[in-house]
Amino acid sequence: MTSTGEVGCLGDDYYEAILKAMLAVGYRIPKKAVLISSGESRSKVELLESAKILQNMGFKLFTTIGTHNYFQENGINSTVVYWPDIKQSPNAFDLIKNGDVDLVINIPKNLDSYELRNDYSIRRAAVDFNVPLITNSRLASAFIYAISKYKPEDLSIKSWKEY
Repeated sequence: MTSTGEVGCLGDDYYEAILKAMLAVGYRIPKKAVLISSGESRSKVELLESAKILQNMGFKLFTTIGTHNYFQENGINSTVVYWPDIKQSPNAFDLIKNGDVDLVINIPKNLDSYELRNDYSIRRAAVDFNVPLITNSRLASAFIYAISKYKPEDLSIKSWKEY
């Protein structure tokens, strides 16, 4: 069993349970593109394998500059996007607003006012434009691995006694 905080679900393994839980609280499986702003170094490392999985699944990856540089150094292709307060294109806020991404992963980097303001703008846009948002690198990695392993039609409904 695992939980997203709002709901707990059972599955044959951790990833089936996490995917059921995420879908139960309204997350949707992305179809085309993911925006990743991975924050501090530890989160970048934690998300590296997940980014490879997304790339192998055919997703277009949009990343803020620090994440972009780290991914490029590690063989992952992505398109760099500008912070919401920089009026250049592609801009993270505009990508979300225009429906160009269908999952946002935004991990806070530090408490610097510049970082906080831009991270807030990205998260606020995801909420305002109804784009699923994940703000924890472990949860993001688990969700990505789960969608690579299971399709919605693979998720069985069983009595809890069957587990």
